[in-house]
Amino acid sequence: MNIKIIFNVIGFLLILTGLLMLPGIPFSIYYKDDDIISLLISSLITIITGVALWFFTKDADKSNLGKREGYLIVTLGWIFMSAFGSIPFLIHGSIPSFTDAFFETMSGFTTTGATIIGDIEKLPSGLLFWRSMTQWIGGMGIIVLSLAIMPLLGIGGMQLFSAEVPGITKDKFHPRVKETAKRLWGIYVIFTAAEVLFLVIGGLSLFDAINHSFTTMATGGFSTKNASTAYYDSIFVQYVFIFFMFLAGTNFSLHYFALHGNFEVFKKNTEFKLYVSFLIGATLIVMFIHRPHHNFSFEESFRQTLFHVTSLVTTTGFVSSDYENWAPFSRIVFFVLLFIGGCTGSTGGGIKFARHSLMLKNSWLEFKRLIHPRAIIPVRFNEKAVSQEIISNVQAFFMIYILIFIIGALILSLSGLDFFTAIGASATCLGNVGPGLGVVGPVGNFSTLPDFDKWVLSVFMLIGRLEIFTVLVMLSPSFWKK
Repeated sequence: MNIKIIFNVIGFLLILTGLLMLPGIPFSIYYKDDDIISLLISSLITIITGVALWFFTKDADKSNLGKREGYLIVTLGWIFMSAFGSIPFLIHGSIPSFTDAFFETMSGFTTTGATIIGDIEKLPSGLLFWRSMTQWIGGMGIIVLSLAIMPLLGIGGMQLFSAEVPGITKDKFHPRVKETAKRLWGIYVIFTAAEVLFLVIGGLSLFDAINHSFTTMATGGFSTKNASTAYYDSIFVQYVFIFFMFLAGTNFSLHYFALHGNFEVFKKNTEFKLYVSFLIGATLIVMFIHRPHHNFSFEESFRQTLFHVTSLVTTTGFVSSDYENWAPFSRIVFFVLLFIGGCTGSTGGGIKFARHSLMLKNSWLEFKRLIHPRAIIPVRFNEKAVSQEIISNVQAFFMIYILIFIIGALILSLSGLDFFTAIGASATCLGNVGPGLGVVGPVGNFSTLPDFDKWVLSVFMLIGRLEIFTVLVMLSPSFWKK
């Protein structure tokens, strides 16, 4: 195990994290807030620690970066960034508990959006900006960001890219992983800037537009308002959020090819077609069941339903109303949506549509195999046969995912949480969605949960963000053998 390279890269990640704490200071100066010193001190502590780690390991053998080192860098990097990223809240005193500050920051970096803050609007602007920034850099992944701007990771960078962007396929549209990372971040920045522009046109202040664009494109869901996006009573703004949540939940490699004039990729992509079909189908079903219970117009009913379905499916977690007061059937559907996830290669969390598609296709083909036991009937995805190894991986992922969810719900229930809160918190944190059910529903938060539960859910957020295997592989004894 190349320990030096692990801490060398983590040192760089901390330097980067410390520098990214500073962009919120101009807003603090403009709004005359009291968090400037907190951000400066926190940035200095983080950068000095990062420089020390980097300096004392600068002689690390950068050519010897294997899969084990990649998994450790990504997992430990997320933990270190969350620990140091919580310092601004602690120094300022807006979140005096380290447990709460770590939970909030882990929720940010993993783009979960679960919060312990009761009155978000009391936070000074610099801390609000940093809170949104954690989601924005966590959305595309700080490791991918590092690969885009840090040449020293150009050697062996695929190990980090694989650990950071897990899934069934890793669409690379350039042979060099560093160039792939740059293109991903370029698209990410373009979409973020476009949303900022549309939200400003819709009447949001530049500060609110930037913050919400950060957390929309990251499918994170942090807001600068207590009422989340429901604060903005604007049809135009709501459709802007829906559109960019949809883009964020789509595979970014498809966006890349589309921006280069190849729109056929959307028609040919099995996952994208399932993604669109599911959003439309779920919206129509919930809309027609929910509408008789409220005096919504047809358009408003469609818009509110589409907003929440898109928000939950893409794991963004924005809310525009309390869906727990909707028809009971709608509540069940919204709980199921916590297990869906966006597309592979998107900033969304969850199980992902590609896995759902493969599981459904493989299950259906099992019936055909029973009728024709000697026939070779492969599962096809994007018009290509899928290997049995990938099918086995998807099945194992499903089993472990559901098992972790059940274990989480049981642990939370043992601490005294009611049934709906326990299953809602476990599902939403593992899926990196944000709002759950019960106490942690769309109008609630996680502040009343015991500290032990917050640490459990912090681990769940990390496991969900790195798609289970990246973290759990380190529990295997063989991982640590030479």
